[in-house]
Amino acid sequence: MIPATAPGAALVGLASAVPPWRDQRAMWDGFFAEHFAGNRWAAKVFLSAGPRRRHPVVDPTVEDVSGWTTGQRMARYVPEALPLGKRALSGALSDAGMAAEDVGLLVVVSCTGYATPGLDIHLARDLGMGDDVQRLVVGHMGCYAALPALGAARDFVVARRRSAVVLSVELSSLHVQPPTTDLEQVVAHALFSDAAAAVVLRPDGGDGAGGAGTAGVGLSVLGVAARTEAATAGHMTWDVTDRGFRMTLSRRVPDVVGRHVAPLVDGLLSEHGLTRGDVAAWAVHPGGPRIVEVVADRLGLSEPDVAASQQVLADHGNCSSATILLILEELRARRAVPPGGHVVALAFGPGLTLYGALLRAGDAT
Repeated sequence: MIPATAPGAALVGLASAVPPWRDQRAMWDGFFAEHFAGNRWAAKVFLSAGPRRRHPVVDPTVEDVSGWTTGQRMARYVPEALPLGKRALSGALSDAGMAAEDVGLLVVVSCTGYATPGLDIHLARDLGMGDDVQRLVVGHMGCYAALPALGAARDFVVARRRSAVVLSVELSSLHVQPPTTDLEQVVAHALFSDAAAAVVLRPDGGDGAGGAGTAGVGLSVLGVAARTEAATAGHMTWDVTDRGFRMTLSRRVPDVVGRHVAPLVDGLLSEHGLTRGDVAAWAVHPGGPRIVEVVADRLGLSEPDVAASQQVLADHGNCSSATILLILEELRARRAVPPGGHVVALAFGPGLTLYGALLRAGDAT
């Protein structure tokens, strides 16, 4: 068992940034109805996928990128991702009451674009981070990537006793695929959207008392855990093609998640002498409505337990790695975590991989 008072890292700043929103029905009527005209089930699947609106940097009703080459899409990536990332990072630093020059490590997470020099270099320069800031890019891991990034940032903060920031920025709208009758593609295009979200971590004494700026009570990152069933790797893929990145999303994904989520969560909690009954709030990545339903069933969660996850799916869609941070932001807005309460964050992606993180709110003072 890991001592509760071991030195750790507190999540003390949190912010997000999104492009202007588009109504899901309007996106169907204005573009995707014709795009998927060859599949008679497309309308039902698209409009029942969960999102009510999404936030694309490229609105398909205005600009059709489905025929673009991957080079054309990547040329658009940095000009779109950089301002979103700067807004999210600046907001998180302000939330933590911290200056950019005090950042020891910048972690940038994305699976929707590549550039060298990368977003990390542009962001560190534009925000005024020190020329000695360390940088880490977590690329192409998919929807769960913010959690291993959070784990790496936590390890840095604990080892170096310096602050770190994690930014997830995803622009799925750059990867609209050519017209098809493939129902998996209908699902993917109905779910995924764009967002940037950032968190700031600062050293604490292991009791959640790391300070929290205007964010209220901070969240200590107690641990991160993972499980991968490599035999099902083909169920979820994100392939680089000549026409952007193409998602494969099998209907069997919820079954795999269902087999592993309880052992993952119970193992993570037991390391800290906890059980599911000790968890005050849950942040479950909404890979789709069925994913949330299966996780809730396997863990015995109620509708209120997954309400924040469902709200983010409805308001934002699936924003890949940024989604779990959006859910933490939603939990904060709902004041869902009492002082001293524990939070479990769960996300799922290619591999087929499940990641979990355990956090604890600081005690009231």
